[in-house]
Amino acid sequence: MLEHGIAPGNALFLVFVTLAVYAQNLTGFALALILLGLVGATELFPLPDVVNVASIITLVNAALFLYRRRALRLERPLWPVLLSSMAGTVLGVAALAWMMGNAYEVLRLLLGLSIVACAWILWRRAAPLAASSTPASFLSIGLLSGLMGGLFCAGGPPLVYQIYRQPWPAGRIRESLMFLNGAGALLRLAIVIPTVGVNRQSLVLSAIAVPIVILVTMLMANRVPPLSPRMLRLVVCGLLVATGMTMIHATVSHIA
Repeated sequence: MLEHGIAPGNALFLVFVTLAVYAQNLTGFALALILLGLVGATELFPLPDVVNVASIITLVNAALFLYRRRALRLERPLWPVLLSSMAGTVLGVAALAWMMGNAYEVLRLLLGLSIVACAWILWRRAAPLAASSTPASFLSIGLLSGLMGGLFCAGGPPLVYQIYRQPWPAGRIRESLMFLNGAGALLRLAIVIPTVGVNRQSLVLSAIAVPIVILVTMLMANRVPPLSPRMLRLVVCGLLVATGMTMIHATVSHIA
């Protein structure tokens, strides 16, 4: 695919990367969901290849974002999430390897449903809790987000629901999601590279995407979002729902 008519496809891919990284820097999540949703809806590149790209650029984005915000302070409940997500990531990568050869359309359908679920969770965000959730709650969320991270490099929906409900400042919530997404991407790459590997197309797409990730993150890391929180949620949710429903419709039509 990269050898035949790649310029238009790569240009469109970079537009998708820009949108996804911009949303990630505003909300602390959604990079992989938006990128995979747009690519899956347009069938621009194979999803398993773009999942690997999403892992690489998520790691770059998180590392640069957290470096720019050096006053970072991590809440203690985040560590159980990291521990349980390791097991979930292993299961997710194994499931992805099976689906690549046996159930590719199931993978697209699951991703589409996950994207819509994430939009609903973000829009219908519950009121903050009076106190931080229990370690057991964070452990279960970590396992589920690790599973989704292994499949799609997108552990967003469970993490968004859990983190946004904590009685923490908005900036710390954003930083916590960035840290967890970056750590999840690093863990996924540590499992994928020595086992199933990363192909040439994933490496080429990552190479052309990383400069965009760096530029957008450098510009956005310390800026106040230009929209009100409600309007920001509306824009991100609208994009998620549109891409998720398009992917679901295309997948169901193909199966039918």
